[in-house]
Amino acid sequence: MSIHLSARRPTKYRAIPTELDGIRFDSKKEARRYGELLMLMRGGEIRDLVCQPEFPLFTARYKGGDVHQVGVYRADFRYRQGPTGVLVVEDVKSPATRKTAVYRLKKRMVEAAYGITVTEV
Repeated sequence: MSIHLSARRPTKYRAIPTELDGIRFDSKKEARRYGELLMLMRGGEIRDLVCQPEFPLFTARYKGGDVHQVGVYRADFRYRQGPTGVLVVEDVKSPATRKTAVYRLKKRMVEAAYGITVTEV
């Protein structure tokens, strides 16, 4: 497992983009969580780990109208947990990260549309 810290300018929340195993993460915390999930996967506690899964967001049909994609919610991780295979969707947030109105709206939309709960870690 190799870690590389990006020399780019920090983001508005001072997160430092970090590369781990050739994958670029938006923050050191997100890269660290990926390492934790890899260990859980190797131990058989989780499976089917996906980084940056996308969930398309659509308009609702109204009186038989067309459905249009209006955006995308991109979580940090998706995986199946334990022997039951419960689907877990995670978004890594630090205490300093302000949850914008757009983030809160997209999170609510994806939870309603896909019947999932997004866990903030």
